[in-house]
Amino acid sequence: MSVPHAEGWTRRRFIGGLTMTGVVGLLGLHPRLVTAEPPPETTTLRTARTDSLCQAPKYVAEALLQGEGFADVQYKHYPEGGTPPSNLLRMQELASGELDIDSMFAPMVITRLEAGDPIVVLAGVHIGCMELYGTERIRAIRDLKGKTVAVPELGGVQYLFLASMLAYTGLDPRTDIHWITPARAEAVRLLAEGTIDALLTSPPWTQELRTKQIGHVVVNTSMDRPWSQYFCCMTMGNREFVRTHPVATKRALRAMLKAADLCALEPEQAAQFLVDKDYVRRYDYALQAMKEIPYGKWREYDAEDTLRFYTLRLHEAGMIKSTPQKLLAQGTDWRFLNALKKELKG
Repeated sequence: MSVPHAEGWTRRRFIGGLTMTGVVGLLGLHPRLVTAEPPPETTTLRTARTDSLCQAPKYVAEALLQGEGFADVQYKHYPEGGTPPSNLLRMQELASGELDIDSMFAPMVITRLEAGDPIVVLAGVHIGCMELYGTERIRAIRDLKGKTVAVPELGGVQYLFLASMLAYTGLDPRTDIHWITPARAEAVRLLAEGTIDALLTSPPWTQELRTKQIGHVVVNTSMDRPWSQYFCCMTMGNREFVRTHPVATKRALRAMLKAADLCALEPEQAAQFLVDKDYVRRYDYALQAMKEIPYGKWREYDAEDTLRFYTLRLHEAGMIKSTPQKLLAQGTDWRFLNALKKELKG
């Protein structure tokens, strides 16, 4: 007798009625007892909360982090439009030790490594959160030559990411583009009016542009090569924290990688969690992002190759002088990722 089906209790509906902690347990994502692994050296973990939805695994990891022994998980909020810009402020505070671990777009990580920040890259998180939107005048990246493009700030995440795209197609971001830095809402209005030609954005703002039918997608980094072959976001730690807290570092990374799997396995539950915790207001935007961003593929892509690729692009653009070999040697530590790939076989 199929009572569950008669009652309408499909697996997804059953999971939908659980809290995130319940889902974690149901899917077997609680940390395994590893006798050789001691508890974390600290029970406090400090990371960042931003307005960008693509970093959902870091937030969904909250229950998993507590299961890993972090009794005090602190999410410091960095709203868009701060002075200095929020992404740069996050990198500065990670370097200073005010944050322990965080995620950031690969091109910005590279510029901060060249600047000498004491940070260390631990893993890739996901690919494909960035989308380039343009007017009908823009059909490909090369069409941006001589055009006006909006970014939140020069030297910021969107600027560096788009600069790497421009360099790859043979354009010089320093001379071939007219950059402007309006507030996000103003940039959306200018694109709708056709006053600017393009902007690069990520969830939940990509969903807003679609809903309002503003512009069209020129590049989708989850689908279009070569961008779809590399991580866009990387997980990194403060160098001293990683050195003095290796067990905590591995446990924190384990929780975040499991959370990425959870976003892929149960996008509806992950989206609802983000709404309930006020990371995003609209469930439909969150659900779109969970389904479209390729979470759960952190095992398949090469984090080191990602840094090498973007280092070369930024070098071509004249934005950095370091070689990939130098930055990889000074700013990466793959031992935790390599161990977790063996432990957390998909």
